[in-house]
Amino acid sequence: MGGIAGPSGDWGEPVDRAVLCFIIRSGEILLIEKKRGLGSGKVNGPGGRIEAGETPEAAAVRETREEVGVTPLGLVRLGTLWFRFADGYSLHCAVFRASGLEGEPIETGEAKPFWVPLSDVPFDRMWADDEHWLGHLIQGRSFEGWFDFDGERMLEGRVAVGNG
Repeated sequence: MGGIAGPSGDWGEPVDRAVLCFIIRSGEILLIEKKRGLGSGKVNGPGGRIEAGETPEAAAVRETREEVGVTPLGLVRLGTLWFRFADGYSLHCAVFRASGLEGEPIETGEAKPFWVPLSDVPFDRMWADDEHWLGHLIQGRSFEGWFDFDGERMLEGRVAVGNG
């Protein structure tokens, strides 16, 4: 499987592949405060690395169950994100939107879940790239993004939007 051409040339094969899952219902989005790992302390959607032999869809369901104790329903893949870090780490992330859930969100050792109105997404507590693509996901549009980071500081990024 070859790399893709991003805004700064060939992005090659990522070190890791991951997923994010955002559940949206009744004008609210389920977010988490991440407790450990990459992005600890930041707000994001449930997600994590894809395990060997696992599809991105299966990983989105598993990670959401592990992190907040619910099963996402009506799962649709809307985005693809490519990340490169100055230290050499790289990540490819499949981004999903779910229209519902089974169960009630619970806090775990991984994450503290909370619902927020779509108009009040706390971008100031999130990764800098989120502000460039999360609105497209909320509106049901497909997107692809490429972002370069030095630690938690975004150096540059680009988002291409599809028709959804």
